[in-house]
Amino acid sequence: MSNYDAIVLGTGGVGSAALFHLARRGSRVLGLDRFPAGHDQGSSHGTTRLIRQAYYEHPDYVPLLKRAYPLWEELEQLCQQPLYHQSGVIEVGPADGELVRGILATASEHDLPIELLDADETEKRWPGFRVPGDYQVIFEQRSGFLMVEDCVRAHLELAQAQGAEVQFNQVIRSWQADGDSYRVQTESDVFHADRLLITMGSWAGPMLLELGLQFRVLRKPLHWYRAERSLYHQEQGCPCFFYEIPEGHFYGFPAIGDGDLKVALHSGGDEVTDPLHVDRTLDRQEQEVVETFLANYLPSVNREATGHTVCMYTMAADRFFVVDRLAEHAGVVIAAGLSGHGFKFTSVLGETLAQLALDGSPALPIDFLSIQNALARQRQADTGKR
Repeated sequence: MSNYDAIVLGTGGVGSAALFHLARRGSRVLGLDRFPAGHDQGSSHGTTRLIRQAYYEHPDYVPLLKRAYPLWEELEQLCQQPLYHQSGVIEVGPADGELVRGILATASEHDLPIELLDADETEKRWPGFRVPGDYQVIFEQRSGFLMVEDCVRAHLELAQAQGAEVQFNQVIRSWQADGDSYRVQTESDVFHADRLLITMGSWAGPMLLELGLQFRVLRKPLHWYRAERSLYHQEQGCPCFFYEIPEGHFYGFPAIGDGDLKVALHSGGDEVTDPLHVDRTLDRQEQEVVETFLANYLPSVNREATGHTVCMYTMAADRFFVVDRLAEHAGVVIAAGLSGHGFKFTSVLGETLAQLALDGSPALPIDFLSIQNALARQRQADTGKR
């Protein structure tokens, strides 16, 4: 039986980053996961993830994002491969909609550079896109995409290079306090550590039942299509895109390398009762929703579908993350409810979780992501349903 300084439960986006930051600070750390590095069974896969700073979701996320960017750049240098591509993003929606209003408020509060465009200006600059005449367009140059599986593998490999141990094929069953340390039970082993980090994505809910937090896991399909390279390839200046339209929030990425254009519906999604048994088959009705969006707003994209996968969003109340130490167990820190917009933050959340575990407090303000605030938002949401 080995005793570690810290054990990280789950080695996806945020878990792999936490493992890296703990190891680089000299901790004897173990990462446990049911699946192998960079797997496609959770939330951190599908080739690309969007990263942006003028955050419409809430301005309090911006200090975390400002730290995330240099951490991604540092990771690139350490692993010596490109992870972040600055393509820019166009964000399209009604002037009084959630997207545009949120971006403008956040950019104003944090003095972030954005460019305001109308429909005609947008279509002249990027001929592959169509914009309703009464919609507002915001272009954020300091945005782009992360190579999601490569980022996870880079964090894991660098963590191991600095002494971290990682064990895959470990099905985590439970954890509990054991005197001044913590005991983790898997299907085959028992492990002990002075500190415990719970970063299990769609599997986090059952591990955090005592907190009273409710997480919804949603099935989210991703689609790829053949596209005219002169209009929709990153090398030709095509940006990422995010549309708020009456049918929902749609987003996507330009074609990169020899690949194709990626598009998905960000809103909605069927609830998942067991993340281990998600329907990963192609749903033609879901595909038609995406293809209708393409026909209306990216009309030159070929309807030749070239790829499809399914990931999961894990949602807390109001789509906020939950990042905190447990009040009853000071050696346990959590990051949960990240999916849907969390991957871009994983570099800084890994650093923040290591600070919480080793120092007791983070360098950046994360009170708005506390368990108490999450519970308050949850109660408010429950009241609104009655």
